[in-house]
Amino acid sequence: MAASGIAQRLPGWWYQRRLAPPLWPLLPLAWLFGLLVGLRRTFYHYGLLRSHRLPVPVIVVGNLTVGGSGKTPLVLWLVRCLRSSGWRPGIISRGYGGSARQAQEVGEDSAFSVVGDEPVLLARRSGVPVFVGRDRVAAARALLAAHPDCDLIVSDDGLQHYRLQRSVEVVAFDGRGMGNGWLLPVGPLREPLRRLSAVSAIVWNGPRDKALEHAAQRLPQFDMHLVGDSFVAATGEPRRCGAGALRQRRLHALAGIGDPQRFFRQLRALGLEFEEHPFPDHHPYRAADLAFAQDGVLLMTEKDAVKCAAIATGEAWVLPVEAAIGGPPGHAGLFETILEKLHGRTPA
Repeated sequence: MAASGIAQRLPGWWYQRRLAPPLWPLLPLAWLFGLLVGLRRTFYHYGLLRSHRLPVPVIVVGNLTVGGSGKTPLVLWLVRCLRSSGWRPGIISRGYGGSARQAQEVGEDSAFSVVGDEPVLLARRSGVPVFVGRDRVAAARALLAAHPDCDLIVSDDGLQHYRLQRSVEVVAFDGRGMGNGWLLPVGPLREPLRRLSAVSAIVWNGPRDKALEHAAQRLPQFDMHLVGDSFVAATGEPRRCGAGALRQRRLHALAGIGDPQRFFRQLRALGLEFEEHPFPDHHPYRAADLAFAQDGVLLMTEKDAVKCAAIATGEAWVLPVEAAIGGPPGHAGLFETILEKLHGRTPA
């Protein structure tokens, strides 16, 4: 099997509960990866590799698994809460999928091919400064130099970017959970599950992985749902429509996110019937990729619209979503938990 074919099949194998036989030959690589990950974390812990503390607190919203799990709407929710409480946050990101190597600011009209798709979406929706850079320390310092009134940094991803010291770590999982529980390349984990013992909270974007929930039962855990039922036009004059206006039409749904089925389930919950068109996360779309929609109406996520709006030739609509986060009754909410951690206290 060609390498590209294996890469396309890996996510399907990773998220089976049992170790898929085609992955067995990769076990030595997973053991080696685990050794390297452990050594790297140990070196940072004991100062053999240098980490850097910023003059403002840092909140990391990250993944333990490969691929998207809803971090972007979670970051937007957190920034909204911070601003409402009087903070002046800024956002940093690696700019995955973009060509930028040096730290730079992201504007609403920045080229996604340079800065990445998610940072452009964050710049459009957050209302706060957004900087990208492969070195998040450099990106954060550039942001603070350009916006000295910023008093807190939110890092979109970066859980494993140990050069940047942080005050709070929030880990997001989607409904796929930890998959088979193995490290890369045998499974989807970037670090062993014991890494969760050091984080501040877990956010579940979809059904909880019961085994993982139990293993991390001492951690604050919260449920996140993406809410949105009004579509906006992807091109042309600003327009909105409800799901009712799209029913009984030929619909094509496109999603290039970590778990495309998450978007498709949301559309079905709105009573829509459509043809599914899943793509890999951060897919570099071309006009030919959207040819299927010429005979109907194209529906897409906000993240995909960053790249597809300019090449969509027919009628296309985007579904904006907001994160809604809840927790156990009688316990501190996620934002309260984060604030307590920032202030160096144990959440009530």
